[in-house]
Amino acid sequence: MVREQVAEFSVEYVQALDEEGNADDAELPDVDDEQLLEMYRLMRLSRRVDERAVALQRRGELGTYAPGIGQEAAQVGSAIALEPEGWMVPSFREGAAFLTRGTPIHRLLWYSMGMEEGAEVSGSNFPPSIPVGSQALHASGVGWAQEITGADEAALAYFGDGATSEGDVYEAMNVAGVLDAHAVFLCQNNQWAISVPRSGQSRAETLAQKAVAAGIEGVQVDGNDVLGVLSVTRDALESAREGDPVLIEALTYRRSMHTTSDDPRVYRTDEEEAEWEALDPIERFETYLRDEDLLDDERFEAIGDEIEELIADEIDRAKEGQTRVVPAEMFDYVFAEAPPELVRQKEVFESQQSTDGEGPTSKSATSEEASDDGE
Repeated sequence: MVREQVAEFSVEYVQALDEEGNADDAELPDVDDEQLLEMYRLMRLSRRVDERAVALQRRGELGTYAPGIGQEAAQVGSAIALEPEGWMVPSFREGAAFLTRGTPIHRLLWYSMGMEEGAEVSGSNFPPSIPVGSQALHASGVGWAQEITGADEAALAYFGDGATSEGDVYEAMNVAGVLDAHAVFLCQNNQWAISVPRSGQSRAETLAQKAVAAGIEGVQVDGNDVLGVLSVTRDALESAREGDPVLIEALTYRRSMHTTSDDPRVYRTDEEEAEWEALDPIERFETYLRDEDLLDDERFEAIGDEIEELIADEIDRAKEGQTRVVPAEMFDYVFAEAPPELVRQKEVFESQQSTDGEGPTSKSATSEEASDDGE
């Protein structure tokens, strides 16, 4: 019998700003002062959009909403790294990434109002993907096309830790490796796949090592460190443009609910939430900017005032542009000829709608007592 080691691997962990906001100069990306402040503004903007959107949903003015509170660094840092011509392939929680890529707030709100205009593709952004993990396949396809055409660009796919348990994600990484696809797969490991903890997803010590089976590089980064995420994603995109796909695992935490139909208090402890609250990505970055004399109280207040004014205007624009949504139409555009089971489902749905009144997006469906400030 012959026994020999045929393979070995390691997973690199990257952090540019530690938990107290202290910088490791060797890991800092090349970013000018103006862009640093813009990243900070985008992180705060994303947080407030999520807070206001949750409040609007509680008042019955939005449908189901998936906030990304706590994941701002993972999204803003990675989206900043993606060139304008690069394709962003998101899941349903990438509000911060969409804002970073220039999508206006009212478009995000339209999507949660049930308006298809909110999911309309803009620039090099795919629309949100609701099925868990399927968007990774799209990123591989785009990345393969870029390899075939010789494009000097790459696609960036977002998904959560739960998606790494889906066959679609592994298949996407495997085919990307085989075909030299220009693709980066960014797993935002926010510790919870709805109510299933990270420990219930895999015995693997890291999710980044799932790249090994696909023959591509895997790297882990502190997902609450916006500068570390930017640095790692830049390097990954550069590698992908050469036909070498990369899986990034960004360690972060979903501070809020999975969606507004979820109650995390049922499955999470106060102690766990307090532990991650102390690692808040916005506060960490703010500490760094203040230490670098790029942010003071006056500028902090000015950014906050600008954000509140912008959001108020965008909420008004979303409401003014809102059209009457007919929920039953969702059954009409799936098949050219609807199968009997879908016809039956539509009939049941319409029967329930006529019984319930205005439907799930009406103000009568949820409490109107919620404040509109998200606090």
